[in-house]
Amino acid sequence: MSLNSSTLLNEENAQGLKPNTKHLESPEFQTPSSFQDNPLQKLQLASQEVLEKAKKSGRSKCPRCSSSRMFYCYTCFVPVETVPTKEIPVVKLPLKIDIIKHPNETDGKSTAVHAKLLAPDDVTIYKYPCIPEYKEKRHETALIFPGPNSISVKDIALHLQKYAKKSICDNDDDCSREPFLKQAKIEPEEEKHLEECVSSNRKESTRLKKIVFIDSTWNQTNKIITDERLQGLLQIELKTRKTCFWRHQKGKPDTYLSTIEAIYYFLVDYHQEILKENYKGQYDNMLFFFSFMYTLIKNAKGCAGKE
Repeated sequence: MSLNSSTLLNEENAQGLKPNTKHLESPEFQTPSSFQDNPLQKLQLASQEVLEKAKKSGRSKCPRCSSSRMFYCYTCFVPVETVPTKEIPVVKLPLKIDIIKHPNETDGKSTAVHAKLLAPDDVTIYKYPCIPEYKEKRHETALIFPGPNSISVKDIALHLQKYAKKSICDNDDDCSREPFLKQAKIEPEEEKHLEECVSSNRKESTRLKKIVFIDSTWNQTNKIITDERLQGLLQIELKTRKTCFWRHQKGKPDTYLSTIEAIYYFLVDYHQEILKENYKGQYDNMLFFFSFMYTLIKNAKGCAGKE
């Protein structure tokens, strides 16, 4: 069946994307001002024709659990039968991503599943309290979360050096090692090679390899962020981006992003600030589903007389 504006809002509510007319009127779900501007228009996205076709067809079955869903199954992390996997873009990320999902977070409301669908090889979703131990890898792991000790993306390398130096000293006794010239006689070329190896190892040890995101409402984050397994991780805040999420919560600044927005903007900043490369839309498809749903909800809201 074809989805008109009224049907779309009902489907959104069933899927967990929630803005029906009641929620749009509710202060808790007021959309931010950036919602009107549509800053997502300039994204370099793969064709969304497959999503347009699925929208016209209506809900479809999940190929794994047979549940009725729109676009994708948010419990199995796979597209529904009307959305062929081969037509969904795959994004390769420069590091691994762990998403820690609050147990009370409604599956259908979460945008975290978008990341798993679009970067399946690099994204893992955990349901709290079943999360990894990060202590041994904290010199190469960081947590995206605002706070008094959080830093910006551009300062990552500097702060990771502190963790790396301690790790090298503890594990390799490198800090007390004598300079190469004071050790047993080594040929100049061999010495140069050894110094390059040490330099390379130190550089590798200051490279961020995993980033952790918390997927929950802001009022639910305290239980996770205070978990001892996350203590001591470098904490990063995305301070300059504004959300376009259609379910922004009352009383929270518009710099508090949805999970998929936080992942996307982190990747863009990381690419430019840390990898020092020009950004040419490499990660834009991380917003493949988000931007499509944003437009659907915006249009449906307009048809419902809310604009």
